[in-house]
Amino acid sequence: MKPATDLLVRPRSDARTATFYSDVIRILNEAAIPVLLGGGYALEFYTHAGRKIKDLDLFIAREDLQQIFTVLNRSGFRTTLVFPHWLGKVGREDRFIDLIFSSGNGLCEVDALWFEYSRPGSCFGLPVRFCPPEEMIWSKAFVMERERYDGADIAHLLLACGKTLDWQRLLSRFGDHWRVLYSHLNLFDYIYPTEKVCVPQEIRRECLTRLRNENKESGNPRKYCRGPLLSRSQFQIDTEKFGYQDARIAPAGRLSREEAARWTAAANDADKQEAECEEEASDKGQ
Repeated sequence: MKPATDLLVRPRSDARTATFYSDVIRILNEAAIPVLLGGGYALEFYTHAGRKIKDLDLFIAREDLQQIFTVLNRSGFRTTLVFPHWLGKVGREDRFIDLIFSSGNGLCEVDALWFEYSRPGSCFGLPVRFCPPEEMIWSKAFVMERERYDGADIAHLLLACGKTLDWQRLLSRFGDHWRVLYSHLNLFDYIYPTEKVCVPQEIRRECLTRLRNENKESGNPRKYCRGPLLSRSQFQIDTEKFGYQDARIAPAGRLSREEAARWTAAANDADKQEAECEEEASDKGQ
């Protein structure tokens, strides 16, 4: 197998979508604005799973967002700041690209290390750089919504890249949330019982040591729930009815109360639309 840096990712988009994607990447390359390919394209780059790629995610530094908007608007694209704490979009006709500079829960800010450890490659006939697998695992680890769970992506990344990952950097990325990483490592062992060599034993021992030490410590006097860091809607009842503080919100987290509320409301709107579609489909079936 060729090393990852020599691989060519072959997009599975229709011609118009591929042209849109390549135009955006080319314009940003010409403007010397650093961007990283993430999502399905990066996953294919590392895992070669052959999964159909639906869309394109570009990871950017927050401080570059306004310049990116200016450059793309000048070239006739539409740009929108969808969620000020983590997400913008660029569109042409009915096609869109996500511009990601953090994560929905506010924890996984795109910083200099994303670019320092990114991997070079080629896509749409253009030179590109892909998000590092460590940062992909970090950001995907918290995605546990009812309608979307990225655990399979993490398992496939560990299978493909586990032997070469910078495990200390990955563990440090999680900080106080190391239990989330540990949960995915336990699931990996369950999913691939013959592939434990992909995760170094010293990382397992480090997590076990932390677990033992943490269990000896006295409980945190503040009654808060970390569930919203994993799912913005499924733990609403804990913060609205059961009296728990939302761990996304400062000082425990990085979001303001307004940012957390807006992000949660978007999930509720999506659930409502889904329910209405299901009801409409049921009515038509009667």
